[in-house]
Amino acid sequence: MKRGPAFWFATWFGCGLVPKAPGTAGAVGALIVALPLAFKHDWPPYWFGILALVILWPAIASATAVSVGMNLKDPQIVVVDEVVGQWITLAGATRLNPQAFIFALILFRTFDIWKPPPIRRIEQLKGGTGIVLDDALAGVYGAAILYLLGRLNFY
Repeated sequence: MKRGPAFWFATWFGCGLVPKAPGTAGAVGALIVALPLAFKHDWPPYWFGILALVILWPAIASATAVSVGMNLKDPQIVVVDEVVGQWITLAGATRLNPQAFIFALILFRTFDIWKPPPIRRIEQLKGGTGIVLDDALAGVYGAAILYLLGRLNFY
C-alpha cells in the first residue's frame, strides 16, 4: 500500500499505526487537535460538529482508498472515522472543560465498540461510507448523552 496523502489522512497521521487499540489512538488524536482549538482559541462545542462535517467526504474517500489498497473491508489502521465520531461527540458538550473531554472520549469509544442499532447496519455500507458513517452515528449517540450529562451538571 502506497503511503501517500490518503494513507496518512486515513490513519490520522499515523495514529492508526499504533499496535494496540488504534481506534482509541485515533480518538485521542482527534482530542489532541481539539484541545488547543477549545482552550486557546475558545471554540464553542458546535464548531467540532462543523469540523467533522468538513472532513467527512475526505475521510470517506481516504478510508475507501486504504480499504481498497489493502483489500480489507475495514482495516484497523483506518482511524479517521474515529476522528469524525469523536468530534461529533464533542459537539454535544454544553461547555468545554477537561471533564467534558474525558466524558466525550469514554462515551464515543463505548458507542463505537458496542455499536447499538442501527450502527451495525450502517457499518455494512460499502467502502469508506460504512467505515466512517457508523462512527459518525456512534458520535451522534455520544453527543446526545454528553449533552444530557452537561445539562445535569456532571461536568
